[in-house]
Amino acid sequence: MASLFRDRTLGHSKRDSFSSSSSTTTAATTASPSSATSRFTPTITPTALSPLPSPFGDLTPTLSDSDLRSSAYEIFLSANRSSSSRPLTYISNSNHTSSPTNSSTNGNSGATLQKSLTSAAASKMKKALGLRSSSSRRSSDSNNPVAGGKTKRPVTIGELMRVQMRVSEASDSRIRRGLLRISAGQVGRRTESMVLPLELLQQFKASDFTDQEEYEAWQKRNLRMLEAGLLLHPHMPLEKANTAAQRLRQIIHAALDRPIETGRNNESMQVLRTTVMALASRTSDGAVLESCHWADGIPLNLRLYEMLLEACFDINDESSIVEEVDELMELIKKTWGILGLNQMLHNLCFTWVLFNRYVATGQVEIDLLYAADSQLSEVAKDAKMTKDPVYSKILSSTLTAMLGWAEKRLLAYHETFDSGNIDSMQSIVSVGVLSAKILVEDISNEYRRRRKNEVDVALSRIDTYIRSSLRTAFAQRMEKADSSRRAARNQPNPLPVLAILAKDVGELAIKEKDMFSPILKIWHPFAAGVAVATLHACYGNELKQFISGITELTPDAVQILRAADKLEKDLVQIAVEDSVDSDDGGKAIIREMPPYEAEGAIANLVKVWIKTRLDRLKEWVDRNLQQEVWNPRANQEGCAPSAVEVLRIVDETLEAFFQLPIPMHPALLPDLVTGLDKCLQYYVTKAKSGCGSRNMYIPTMPALTRCTTGTKFQWKKKEKLITSQKRNPQVATVNGDSSFGLPQLCVRINSLHKIRMELEVLEKRIITLLRNSESAHVEDFSNGLGKKFELTPASCIEAVQQLSEGAAYKIVFHDLSHVLWDSLYVGDPSSSRIEPFLQELEHNLTVVADTVHERVRTRIIADVMRASFDGFLLVLLAGGPTRAFSAQDSQIIEDDFRSLKDLFWANGDGLPDDVIDKFSTTARNVLPLFRADTDSLIERFRRLTLEAYGSSAKSRLPLPPTSGQWNPTEPNTLLRVLCYRNDEAATKFLKKTYNLPKKL
Repeated sequence: MASLFRDRTLGHSKRDSFSSSSSTTTAATTASPSSATSRFTPTITPTALSPLPSPFGDLTPTLSDSDLRSSAYEIFLSANRSSSSRPLTYISNSNHTSSPTNSSTNGNSGATLQKSLTSAAASKMKKALGLRSSSSRRSSDSNNPVAGGKTKRPVTIGELMRVQMRVSEASDSRIRRGLLRISAGQVGRRTESMVLPLELLQQFKASDFTDQEEYEAWQKRNLRMLEAGLLLHPHMPLEKANTAAQRLRQIIHAALDRPIETGRNNESMQVLRTTVMALASRTSDGAVLESCHWADGIPLNLRLYEMLLEACFDINDESSIVEEVDELMELIKKTWGILGLNQMLHNLCFTWVLFNRYVATGQVEIDLLYAADSQLSEVAKDAKMTKDPVYSKILSSTLTAMLGWAEKRLLAYHETFDSGNIDSMQSIVSVGVLSAKILVEDISNEYRRRRKNEVDVALSRIDTYIRSSLRTAFAQRMEKADSSRRAARNQPNPLPVLAILAKDVGELAIKEKDMFSPILKIWHPFAAGVAVATLHACYGNELKQFISGITELTPDAVQILRAADKLEKDLVQIAVEDSVDSDDGGKAIIREMPPYEAEGAIANLVKVWIKTRLDRLKEWVDRNLQQEVWNPRANQEGCAPSAVEVLRIVDETLEAFFQLPIPMHPALLPDLVTGLDKCLQYYVTKAKSGCGSRNMYIPTMPALTRCTTGTKFQWKKKEKLITSQKRNPQVATVNGDSSFGLPQLCVRINSLHKIRMELEVLEKRIITLLRNSESAHVEDFSNGLGKKFELTPASCIEAVQQLSEGAAYKIVFHDLSHVLWDSLYVGDPSSSRIEPFLQELEHNLTVVADTVHERVRTRIIADVMRASFDGFLLVLLAGGPTRAFSAQDSQIIEDDFRSLKDLFWANGDGLPDDVIDKFSTTARNVLPLFRADTDSLIERFRRLTLEAYGSSAKSRLPLPPTSGQWNPTEPNTLLRVLCYRNDEAATKFLKKTYNLPKKL
């Protein structure tokens, strides 16, 4: 180690020092051949490196790589100044050049050189990392006149380091001279106990440099190093109120404008020293430190150490590590004390430097990749041994950078690798997988909380690489196939694109199996199976899209299906061979490859055929129902022509389906029947649309009134009298439209009834057609699933019910409103009885009987009866201010209601007695109230109201709400009878209870 410093000249003047100009170098070499080796300059211009961004973090932008390299070299020399058993000595340049021991003619000079620099074949580190020696590299480069020429080499390790760090002889001599001065003034003081930039600033003045500009640049660099190490990236976090830090910022800021005086006893220098030492000696507990912290803060220390490790690469061959790396590394490691590093951080930094150099030099020297991969294994061991959060953070950023670079290539490895560079793939995969494993297994807190056997990181990453790369490669082959198709456009019978693509995908699978899978199988036992499963899925997606766009089996479709069938068999064969040793025999991989054989493709085409027919049928329904007039005379059965036609179309569609030359009629029949079922249901929905419902025709309930006939009652306060009942505005939307008249509604009902009945015929025909089909089997008839219409029958029943009820209430409350709502019992009940209403109602019932099919006729007439009873009660209990009744009118009311019932009984030829009794129950219960005397009605009303509202009704009877559900025990029904009771007792009660007027 003493040779590191022993052979350096320390005493020559600035004029004799090495400069960057070629003239100076040439002159020095010519003047002293014996010293030429110590004035070594590269004979080959280094290639421009393109390294990755440093993962260690950003430093101040004022410190360049050159600044860091210079400071790193100073730290290197400082750390190794006591590596010799004797201290640094100062030897003049003149003595060095004339010394007999350095003469080229001296017989001992060769031995001295051999002792100073290790033999080229002796690097244990290079052997351990799998790096070739320079001798083997030189032999491989012997045809290169530049690389094969003789170059002057340094004679000592120290000289080698200077050359590798690109430090001039003048700078090197000045640093050594400064270190001698520091040693002389501080004998026995350890290197770690001083702040090197501070000590160097104190040793030199402007006169020690070539010019003032060089001195100022040197001073600024050291000040910025102090700023970086003590302020920007300190070993310990700085308190905001630290006065020393504030003072140092002021000094540095001032010095950047005007250089400071740096003499030993200078006052400004003393202030700087006091400030720097106060910051460098900080501890968390106030204890006295034996060492100073100025270059051991992250990331400054890592970037400086990175510069030192970069010096291990030959300056004349950027991708080669020098043969003397063992000795060089031994000396570099002596900086750990100053930089605050340890073996783990060294392993991590060295791994990054090797990897980054491989990337920066164009990825041509695969030995560097092998070495980085080998060194990463050491990092993996370190990661398992420590949970230091600082180390983990650095480790994470470094591995993330390496993983990102590796995955950029591995996620599309078909683009990255070929037969020329396939040798590097295994190491790149290893780097990527190992980086991912460390990041997940040793750094991720989430992973630690789970059982480690739940995640196989390596398997997962390789699986991702395979699938991503194959998808990318497939997309490229697809583009190529499309280009081939366009090129052959004018040739007879050119192959379809998917047929070409099937052939290309088969070739891609073979390449994957032969070239890439053997490498990936190291980490993933079923690499080839995953690959072909991915290709199978990619091609399957394209095939599926193609088939969805055609409606029949064209020649192109046949070619594509045959090519797809062959490709699938080839892919499945590779998957089976790859999985032969697996526990499940490859079932997991095969499950990823759902078949797309020709039969399945044909089935999909038939489904397209079915969909097209169903879409056309639905469009036909829309178009024809818009034009349908629902004329009762258009068909002998009283049905609409569209209903007959839609049934015919359904029958023809079933016939055409069973004529298709396909082997899977039973399997696809449910799709067809379900679709036809939905189309018929759609017809039913459209047929009943807009025809109205019960609630659409019932008038809005008027407010309670107290009145007698012939009066004009004015409500108190802001209440308004409703003198006439307006009809529901929705009624106007169908009024006057002939397609919604009673005969037309009857035709709609007949049409839906016919559809329901014909479904049974269609279902029997389906069974007959299926029996005649060659593809049918016995088990196809074991159940009725897929052969029956499930939706339409229920829809028809519901629609007939809605239409029947709607027609009934339309007749009573809309068509006959003038003889019921507007006339019945208006004024004097005895002169406005029910006969006009019965006459017109009978006419409408005749229309229904003549038009509607006999199997639904009774239902419609029953609905008309129910609507009539509802209308009759509505007139009595909510008929508005034009109606009033006395107890004597009850007989008239009961007689009229009996006449209404008799109309529907029709002397026994009409509705059954039980049906009439069922629907007349409410009226039979309410009508006796009109016969009861007023006092009993009032008493019953009070009692029922008190029962309903409890103690809150004792002081004042509340107004009961209108429910519309008439009942003799319901307060609102009783109140309405009282409101329409034309006598004094009712008037007084209503006036007193609800402030209704006595006189009207």
